Amino acid sequence: MIKMKKQLIALTVLFLLLGGTAFSNRAAADERPNILFCIADDWGWPHAGVYDDPVVKTPAFDRIAKEGVLFEHAFISAPSCTPSRNAILTGQFHWRLGGAGNLHSILDTKHKTYPHLLAQAGYFTGHWRKSWGPGKVDNWLKTELGHPAGKRFNNFDDFIEAWPKEKPFCFWLGASDPHRGYKLNSGRESGMDISKIKLFDHYPDSEMIRSDVADYYFEVQRFDSDVDRALQKLEKMNLLENTIVVMTGDHGMPFPRCKANLYDSGARVPMAVRWPKTIKPGRVVTDFVSTTDLAPTFLEAAGVPVPAEMTGNSWMTIFRSEISGRVEPARDYVLTGKERHVPCQEKGEPGGTPMRAIRTDQYLLIHNYKPDRWPAGTPDYKNAHIPGCWLGDCDNGPTKTYMVDNKDKDDEHRRKYDLAFAKRPEFELYDMSNDACQLNNVAAEAKYADVKAELLQKLVGELASTGDPRETSADATEIFDKQEYYGGGPKHPSIPNQKKNKNKNKK
Repeated sequence: MIKMKKQLIALTVLFLLLGGTAFSNRAAADERPNILFCIADDWGWPHAGVYDDPVVKTPAFDRIAKEGVLFEHAFISAPSCTPSRNAILTGQFHWRLGGAGNLHSILDTKHKTYPHLLAQAGYFTGHWRKSWGPGKVDNWLKTELGHPAGKRFNNFDDFIEAWPKEKPFCFWLGASDPHRGYKLNSGRESGMDISKIKLFDHYPDSEMIRSDVADYYFEVQRFDSDVDRALQKLEKMNLLENTIVVMTGDHGMPFPRCKANLYDSGARVPMAVRWPKTIKPGRVVTDFVSTTDLAPTFLEAAGVPVPAEMTGNSWMTIFRSEISGRVEPARDYVLTGKERHVPCQEKGEPGGTPMRAIRTDQYLLIHNYKPDRWPAGTPDYKNAHIPGCWLGDCDNGPTKTYMVDNKDKDDEHRRKYDLAFAKRPEFELYDMSNDACQLNNVAAEAKYADVKAELLQKLVGELASTGDPRETSADATEIFDKQEYYGGGPKHPSIPNQKKNKNKNKK
């Protein structure tokens, strides 16, 4: 009997110990941060109020920045939807992902995505509207993984209602705003003063272009209001204190010389992060960061090991710092690149316009691997690889139409048309100490020879170390250019049955 009592006591103690351990683990899980990742479609820098844009109103983004940290130098991996989002999900440069480095592609399920790694660690994950893509996702849907970004929900409210409260959550709040098409004059009719719009210097000053930018702003504001509603919901639930909120875009706006380009107008994005438990509010950081850094940042914040294949670098040191400016001295440059956006060259050429770039505080160096190809697609739509595709790496819209129709108006219009649509040399170098808008290519000037050589050496070295096929393999054409493409392309206005505008984010 005494022996049985001792055994019972021992079992009771063991049960209590195990129960206590389980409770401790659950408590630890409860302390891990929630993650709300908000990403717009084609929203580029510097189109937010906190970046001193005088017209667009972005109260949610401005709030996140003022209550957290604002990044001045945030860049994407590729200025194209699918590869940019693949890079975010996997924490890797898009050139490491095979054919998934292209638009309208397939992401191999062998690549780990941060939502699935977090789900394996006990997080409740999900997404709403545009997350991965565009492309084919059937290979994911046929596995237990389900989707690269987690389970799909109809809206954020439904996700929160389904959320098991004992778990931390990770949610991808996506949108199709401000991707084209736009409701014509929606910006001006909403009350925007288009005379105050700051156009990029590579555009002629045209009322048509200003109104087009206002329509883009209208959709930026619509996305911002979605984020604002999510913030208010979390605030009412007392969840904001321990939720990492990130708000950004996947690349520059869908206008000439922006989207599908490696200039700041195409590769630089708004970025703000709020996390009161860790981030001192009101900081402005000038470190060069990449959206490939997001996955390792989320994983480290959650206490999940970061896979060795991830090339991104966590921002936790930046988050924990109390200073503004340059926090980590080594973050004084960033890499970007582009593979095939739309197959929009001449007939028989399925490839894109591969390019890589290195951006520092003062310089931008771009290597165009195929200078014989049209960087924005062939203007000869009658001879295009996709029948009727017209300047296919640039979305159709009033600005594109204006620039094409007026290219012979005067020298200024011709130069700005060429900046957007003409072929480019193998190397472009821009000195932002006197050319902030990156318009004057100095790569061929003798006084910049040493700068060019030094930047090129660093670029090639970094690309090689990350396994970029453009520098390490003779099979780059097979890996990128010859992969199947699952989308279409912008057609010449003379071709009937053009897509009509629709309210993309209608609830």
